[in-house]
Amino acid sequence: MNPSVELLHPYPFQRLAALTAGLEVPALNRINMAIGEPRHPAPAVITAELTGALDALSTYPSTRGTDALRASIAAWFTRRFDLPEGAVDPQRHVLPTSGSREALYSVIQACVDRRAERPVVIMPNPFYQIYEGAALLAGAEPYYMNTDAAHDFRMDLSSIPRPILERTQAVITCSPGNPTGQVLGRTEYSELLDLAHRHDFLIVADECYSEIYLDEDAPPEGLLACAHAHGVHDFAHCVAVHSLSKRSNVPGLRFGFLGGAADFMAGLLTLRTYLGSAPSQPAQIAAVAALADETHVRENRRQYREKFADVIAVLRDVLPVSRPHGGFYLWVRTPIDDEAFVAGLYASQHVLALPGSYLSRPSGGSDPGAGFIRLALVGPRAECLEGARRLRCYVESLPRIYDDTSSAH
Repeated sequence: MNPSVELLHPYPFQRLAALTAGLEVPALNRINMAIGEPRHPAPAVITAELTGALDALSTYPSTRGTDALRASIAAWFTRRFDLPEGAVDPQRHVLPTSGSREALYSVIQACVDRRAERPVVIMPNPFYQIYEGAALLAGAEPYYMNTDAAHDFRMDLSSIPRPILERTQAVITCSPGNPTGQVLGRTEYSELLDLAHRHDFLIVADECYSEIYLDEDAPPEGLLACAHAHGVHDFAHCVAVHSLSKRSNVPGLRFGFLGGAADFMAGLLTLRTYLGSAPSQPAQIAAVAALADETHVRENRRQYREKFADVIAVLRDVLPVSRPHGGFYLWVRTPIDDEAFVAGLYASQHVLALPGSYLSRPSGGSDPGAGFIRLALVGPRAECLEGARRLRCYVESLPRIYDDTSSAH
């Protein structure tokens, strides 16, 4: 057995299952607001292409992706992030993947040089657990940067010790952030690009929530656009990770894609030919149609806006809640220990939330996930509203430990 496997922590949902196992629950329908699994219907533009392409199951998929798919990915990056025509070369800068989790894992395996002395991968804290797992299995040391209220839920790059930067081989970002919904802008990316070129590390931008934003006039910026504006040639030191799961409500399609530095993508392609993890041919065909259509994506955002408005209206005078910049989560401070809060909520209301401490690690003398819960507003509007009402009922049954519910988180 690879000894690095023993370093892996249980996945958050394994821990959640253990926490709630055996709890008696009321005779109410179960409402799951813990897992970020999109549950809006899959768009017809995708399902029609997918079912019409079933004959393609008889062929092995292309690891590089079909010419049509690579052209579609490059065109989408260009349109979405307002890049000049030709800035994203479909032959050199893009690759399809089997979702964003697999992409993040394989990017870190390709990036980390095991010959280096004690390589480091920097990541936000709280975080999507594949960041940590990928780093550990690549033989790297995770370095956790607390993204808490004191830092406006952003990574404070100026606080990274120089000895850590000198060992750093990758910095992972997430924008919009999971779980906080915070969005990075041109300033943060410019600072990070300068550090990457100075210390020769790869920026891995997890942008899988980039299309779930609540202001139609203010889409989140992306790493590739910021790199181009910063004068970075050929997207050096950059990889942006995207997915159709959240954008298009097709998590079961397992389709993601990458854009970034041509030299790194060439090496990553070599690794991926060994992994055998290319999306199926029907998935590649459906992805071309999905990336060409924005109507269903705008409708997706409209539904999330409605759910955020409903849920926040119910909760805002009993919990410190406010609308995030992006994503479909509420990151909510709890009046008691987050594990105890989640267990009590489940036992009394049959509503499932995720303890914030399951998404974080103690670092720098604190645990930035402790005392929070993550609520995923992925279900139907009526279900999310009912979940919020039950959550309010539970909070009102607790002793009033604090009175200030006006601060935004």
